[in-house]
Amino acid sequence: MQQQRRTDACRLIGVGVGPGDPELVTVKGVNALRDAEAVVVPVMEDGGTGRAEATVLHYVDPAKVVRVVFALNERSDRARREAAWDAAGDRVAELLRAHGTVGFATIGDPNVYSTFTYLAQTAGALIPDLVVETVPGITAMQDLAARSGAVLTEGTEPLTLVPVTAGSAVLKEALEGPGTVVAYKFGRLAGEVAAALQATGRTDGAVWGSALGLPEESIRPAAELESGPLPYLSTLIAPARRDSGRGGKL
Repeated sequence: MQQQRRTDACRLIGVGVGPGDPELVTVKGVNALRDAEAVVVPVMEDGGTGRAEATVLHYVDPAKVVRVVFALNERSDRARREAAWDAAGDRVAELLRAHGTVGFATIGDPNVYSTFTYLAQTAGALIPDLVVETVPGITAMQDLAARSGAVLTEGTEPLTLVPVTAGSAVLKEALEGPGTVVAYKFGRLAGEVAAALQATGRTDGAVWGSALGLPEESIRPAAELESGPLPYLSTLIAPARRDSGRGGKL
């Protein structure tokens, strides 16, 4: 029997599921995951349960969850990384053709350093008229600020977000500027991050955290940064210098 061709547009929905605490998934995010015909969760080649998958399983029937391998930590071999993206895109395109609406769960927010960006580009090249939507999620910097009491911004202060995978020199340059600096994915360069904080006089008041909302959660002052390595998804907040009193930067 010839397979009936779907006439309505396929929809790929990137859903931010937060940094790990299942209670931080928004109501809209939960509804989007439950309404999707299939929910893709990214996993690494070792097959372990990822943070996004663990969060999704609190809300979605496991039978609807599809594990797709992504080269999440591959940075040195671009050809291998892009081959993995292509393979993942092919698999998601198959799911879209079969189901019409597919959700993709990503930690944090789908528009902030997310694998979903690359997946949507790949799937869009394979599925004509693909509709791509996103549902925002709580970010690690928001969660760390809430759990540590660090204030991200006041008044006219800027906020700079830096992925330390770009190198510690990029972080140091940001720390030399005004406002609060947030660093993502710095676990492998923890020693260099500590040195950058010290060199710019930004250690006092800074805080780092990992595994937020999970049993192995760690939140500590940046003065206690170890030489590493720390968990890859560690987050740092170095608040702006505030010495002008309440409302001084309005």
